[in-house]
Amino acid sequence: MQLQLNAGQGVELSEALEAHIKQQLQSVERRFGERLTRIEVYLTDVNGPKGGANKLCKLEARPRGQGPVVAESLHEDAYAAVSGASRRLESVLSTHYGKLDNRSAARNAVPEPESEEEPEDDR
Repeated sequence: MQLQLNAGQGVELSEALEAHIKQQLQSVERRFGERLTRIEVYLTDVNGPKGGANKLCKLEARPRGQGPVVAESLHEDAYAAVSGASRRLESVLSTHYGKLDNRSAARNAVPEPESEEEPEDDR
């Protein structure tokens, strides 16, 4: 699985922030790495110099043969935004793959034969 980092205007991608991103995505990679081709990380400063909750972290996971799965978090601090988005991504992927696994299990399930019991007599 590849990790692609994209820093937008107003966000400096330091070595420490890059290490934090990789550390936060370790559990996602452990759980879903075989099923994903890459995760794209987008960090942007949405308010510019105004301050406030203005660091947006958007994570796009790319499942093999499927469309992207997205999670994002907005926070005052880029590190907190990354942490929040990675928790959300793990939750979204868990739900996504849980539904897919349930559908394929239902499709592959062998139907139980109908019982051929005779109706009871009410005498």
